[in-house]
Formats: sequence, C-alpha cells, structure tokens
Amino acid sequence: MAEEGWIEARRDGAALALTAHGRWLVSGAAALDRRVAALGRAEGSNAVRRVRIDCAGIEALDTVGAWLVLLLMETFGRNGALVSLENFATRFEPLLAQAEKYSPQAAMGRRRPSLLEPLVQIGAEAVEFLTQAMGVLGFFGLVAITWLGVLRHPGRFRWVAFVSHIERTGTSALPIVGLLSFLIGIVIAYQGADQLRYYGAELFTVNLLGIGFLRELGVLLTAIIVAGRSGSAFTAEIGTMQVNEEIDAMRTLGLDPVEVLVLPRLAALFVTLPLLTFYANFMGLVGGAFICGTALGIPLPLYLQQLRGALGMWSFWLGILKSPFFGACIAIVGCRNGLRVTRSAESVGRLTTLAVVESIFLVIILDAAFSILFAHFHI
Repeated sequence: MAEEGWIEARRDGAALALTAHGRWLVSGAAALDRRVAALGRAEGSNAVRRVRIDCAGIEALDTVGAWLVLLLMETFGRNGALVSLENFATRFEPLLAQAEKYSPQAAMGRRRPSLLEPLVQIGAEAVEFLTQAMGVLGFFGLVAITWLGVLRHPGRFRWVAFVSHIERTGTSALPIVGLLSFLIGIVIAYQGADQLRYYGAELFTVNLLGIGFLRELGVLLTAIIVAGRSGSAFTAEIGTMQVNEEIDAMRTLGLDPVEVLVLPRLAALFVTLPLLTFYANFMGLVGGAFICGTALGIPLPLYLQQLRGALGMWSFWLGILKSPFFGACIAIVGCRNGLRVTRSAESVGRLTTLAVVESIFLVIILDAAFSILFAHFHI
C-alpha cells in the first residue's frame, strides 16, 4: 500500500526545490499541514527567490490534499517568491481548480474594508435580483412561444396531465383553503367589530368583511397557500427529475420539457386558482356570518341585506380577475426553479424554498400593480 504524503526539500542558492510524494489525502492532512508550516518558517526568511514544486510523486489526491498543495504555493508566494507547479497529473487538475475557488488566498482577496462590506452586499443583492428578474422574464417568453406552438397543434397538449394537476392543485387544496378562509373571516369580523364598536357602527363590520375579502383577502390568501403548497411541489417534482436525469432523457427522445412539464401545470393553475378564490371568498363570508350571528348580534337576514348593499358590481369580479395572473406567476416561478436544479439534493431544497419566496413576492407586486390600475380607472 502506498505511503502517506510527504515533502522533500532541496536548497540551491536562492532557489528551493520541493518534491511531493505519496498519498495526499485527508488521513495524513495533519502531518502534511505541519510540514508545510515548518517549511514556511524555515525557508520563508532565507531570501528564497524561486520555488519549484514537483508533483510527479503524488500517487493519490483528494480535496484536502489539493487544498494543501495550494497552501504550499501560497506559503512561499506571500514572501515574494516565484512559485511554479511542475509535473502535476492531468487527472488531478479539475480537483485543484475546484479547491482553488475556496483557497485561503482567494478568500483573503474577496475581503473588503468593514465599512464597505454593507455596500458590497447591497450591490451583490441588487445584481442578483436583476438577474433573477431577467431570468423570469426570459422563461416567461419561452413559455409563451411554446404555448403558441401548442395552440397551432392542439393535439400536442397533455390533457391527462392537465386534468391530473387540476385535481392535485385544486380539489386537494379545498380543505386547507376553506378552513383558513373561514378562520380569517372570523378574525377579520371580530377585530373589525371591536374597533367599530367605539362609534356604534358594528353593523358596518359586514361591509368591511365583504369588500376586504372579495377584493383582496380572498385572492391573496389563496395565492399564498397555493404558492406554498403547489408552487413548491412543482419545483420539487421537476427538480427531482433533473437530479435523476429524466429531463435529459426527455430531451434525448426529442421531447420539449417546457411543453411536457410546464404547460400542463401552468394551465391547471390558470383554471384552478379562480375557482379556489371563489371558494375562499365564500368560506370567508361564511366565517364572518358565523361570528356576526353568535358574538355580534347580527342575524343572518340582516347580514345578507347589509352585504348586498355594500357590494358593488365589481366587488366580486376584481379578485376573480386577478387570480389567473397570480396562478400563472406561481406556476412559471415554480417550474423555472425546478428546471434550474443541479444534480444535488441541496439544490432541490434551496430552489424549492426560493420558489415559494419568489412566488409570494411576485404575487404581492402584481396585486399592488392591479390596485394602482383599478384606482386609475376608478373601479
């Protein structure tokens, strides 16, 4: 069995020749690290102008061993010596390149004065945000082009997958959407009546609940639930297929992953989110009616009469009109992050979390844009 790694040093005037031998692995890292430090102390102060490191004798190398090779080079490079790496095996070069990204010298080079670090961080976050925004827009364009191609050839659309995703994103979500909407309706009615009681206007709790739920709360609550439930599932499912190389196999067979995986999910959420929004609105109003009848002394006939007088023609449709756009946003973000997954389990979890955050963020941005648009048209 090959021996553990070691270093032989030979001095020739202002030049130093180092020869590496053996197995540079994590098992012998401690001894190698001590040897590197000792060489740095012994030779670093002796006016060494040139250092040659001969790696022909390295029989095995892992990540720690590659890092130690870099550490050996940096130890003499810091003292101004010209360091060269010779006879390094070609099969070890990718490992050395990977270790070089996380070398101590690279980390030191990335350091900034402490006063500038917040500005650097803000700049990096801004660049990352713009990159992500451009990526989402680019993927939206790709989906739109693919959708136009499917419209020209309707037989290519996956109807079975479409119906399956409607069941998974719509029917299966009814319990959680209904329960949360019912409870939020109770909370809004109770808290609103508690404040309106000071003015003797408890009856206007019905107005607050009806307008708030139908215009904003119902669709927002539904979109957030769907983003956390279905958007994350889209990313995890497609990401797992990416890890298992199923998407590569799909491309090899001549199938378009956007057409096969993205379009059925996009169409399903485009259909189910308005229906779930209608259901959430209904359950929220039922929750408000329950608390008004039991705690506020507003009977059901009076509740319905006040509700009918409070709601205008557009009150019901505003939330419904926004919901397809929210559904499309959630589906595009979830599928895009799934296709971005690399072949590691860590990236699946990271991008699944990112998909939920991005979806909720974009839904709120879209909702604010719709609010400005409706206010402009006095709706």
